[in-house]
Amino acid sequence: MAGRMTGKVALVSGAARGQGRQHAVRLAEEGADVVAFDVAGPVPAQGAPAATPEDLAETVKLVEAHDRRIVAVEADVRDPDAVAGVVERGVAELGGLDVVVANAGIQGNPGPAAETAPADWAAVIDTNLTGVFHTVRPAIPHLIARGGGSIVITSSSIALRSVPNLAPYGAAKAGLTGLMRTLALELAEHSIRVNTINPTTVGTPMLLNPVNWGLFRPDLEAPTEEDVVPVYRTLNALPVAYLEPDDISNAVLFLASDEGRYVTGVALPVDAGFAAK
Repeated sequence: MAGRMTGKVALVSGAARGQGRQHAVRLAEEGADVVAFDVAGPVPAQGAPAATPEDLAETVKLVEAHDRRIVAVEADVRDPDAVAGVVERGVAELGGLDVVVANAGIQGNPGPAAETAPADWAAVIDTNLTGVFHTVRPAIPHLIARGGGSIVITSSSIALRSVPNLAPYGAAKAGLTGLMRTLALELAEHSIRVNTINPTTVGTPMLLNPVNWGLFRPDLEAPTEEDVVPVYRTLNALPVAYLEPDDISNAVLFLASDEGRYVTGVALPVDAGFAAK
């Protein structure tokens, strides 16, 4: 069914590449105009190569290829004033707001919790948990003004089944479950639905980089993607090493559209059975 987002405006954070870009493009494909933002540069404890302004510009081109409008801004989710400015600008230019996809996040530097630097802990929590709060909070009045809407938060399957050596990431993603459930109850009277999506490994730059390869193959001096694919495959119950971004975007679309109109307060695993193992 095409046109499931016709007449809607969606805010997407972390939209320069990876899952965020694909969410923006998928929603545009279904008719939504998009407010997209990304820091588009390095941040502390990133744990993966940084996105660039050129990446964000490519997202703009891909959305516009579907004949949809897009407002794209470089902004850091750790800066509440900057994010609020993005929301206000997007609403002013596109006429309202119906959907929030709070997707921006970083992995952090992997290692045991006892060896994690306090600054690295703070950087991941500030981006992955507090940054979601910064994204959602200024959007709520605009969703209420539209008579309802959907908030989709990118959590992780690690929030449902812990793994070692990613304590800040796991703590932040688990914290999003609590935030989501609170918002789902607070906003239900306004017909605003709030859910998380909990993906397993996804084939994006956050996963497919030398830092991550070293985390999963510490026995090798310079592991490659080929070296880690068999390990990635063991994480999931289904026989796949990682999902594609569009697999997650399809779930975002379901939760954002009227097809998910009675789904709220749910942590939705899109994880090839990771959490079931």
